[in-house]
Amino acid sequence: MAYAEEHETEHAWERPAPGVLRRRLPGWDETVGAVAGADGVLMVDTGPSAADGAALAREAAALLGAPVTRVVVTHPHFDHVLGLGALPAAEAYGAAGLGALLADPAGRADVAASAEEYGVPGERARADAAALDRPWREVRGELALDLGGGREVLLADLGPAHSGHDVVVVVRGPVPVVFCGDLVEESGEPQAGEDAHPALWPAALDRLLALGGPDALYVPGHGAVVDAAFVRAQRAALARRFAAPG
Repeated sequence: MAYAEEHETEHAWERPAPGVLRRRLPGWDETVGAVAGADGVLMVDTGPSAADGAALAREAAALLGAPVTRVVVTHPHFDHVLGLGALPAAEAYGAAGLGALLADPAGRADVAASAEEYGVPGERARADAAALDRPWREVRGELALDLGGGREVLLADLGPAHSGHDVVVVVRGPVPVVFCGDLVEESGEPQAGEDAHPALWPAALDRLLALGGPDALYVPGHGAVVDAAFVRAQRAALARRFAAPG
């Protein structure tokens, strides 16, 4: 099956809370999220290509009744970041140091090369990666964003852990919704690549649980929505796997 066919937008959007959407993409099962505010839609990650990012932004805007004006990239792996090229006018947020990483031609080349390893056509991957050299608002510690209409989200830099630059998004509400990026994975064992910092990962999940609380819905980077008990169990498994402090 060709790449374009594999990544048709065939999976439905889920609504874990009012004004909050998430979608599991076909192929790598990565998550894209969207949060409505009076000032526009905040998108969480963008999929593996500019074509995917454009389609997902259109769908989210249609469902939530407002255009995508902000994007948070949870970490700089190709399946979460390469769709950003479709949204040049959106304000982009990422972890401290992410802007410098993607301003470096070598950093963008690494993103494109990773995509190519997973079957994305090289020319497309390189073109989409080129668009990542753009202005970034970097999250140092925690950053509260007022989206208007009483909607507030908290961005928190929890990395390095799964990658060198991990940010999570906490959507405030009676039942908080936490977009975890790949700090949490449900559809398979958490992946630790060359840019991972495994010894720091369990502590990042401790902070994640403190931010979301025991009643939150935790949206993983890959897989189904989980609860705090799942995150605690994954934290314990990672600590055992990487011999990190318990």
